[in-house]
Amino acid sequence: MTRQQMYQKKPIPSPATQWWKNGDHPEDQVGEVVPDPAGGEYRRVEGAVVRFYRHPDRPGDQVHDRCSRTWHDHGWIDTLEGGHTVCPGDWIVTGVQGERWPVKPDIFAATYEPVQE
Repeated sequence: MTRQQMYQKKPIPSPATQWWKNGDHPEDQVGEVVPDPAGGEYRRVEGAVVRFYRHPDRPGDQVHDRCSRTWHDHGWIDTLEGGHTVCPGDWIVTGVQGERWPVKPDIFAATYEPVQE
């Protein structure tokens, strides 16, 4: 019978940003304002890291069951697994190969700590 051995992650510093709304990630450029092709109103360009959340079967004013915020308040991030919803308050972590993923605040607090410089 094979014995299970315990492992722990190596202490590799990972950049992380807490996300609350589009534009919070330092690599998102959402400050640009452009004319809306549908009319005279203006819209903000979505970020390159955290994009606007879109789902054809889910109205944006519907409330998310996990965080009780409307879907309009959420973002979407491409990950190695295809992609994930980003709730306001989630942390966006960047891995050693530049990959990114969202982490819930309670999990982030339990598994990450600031690097002492």
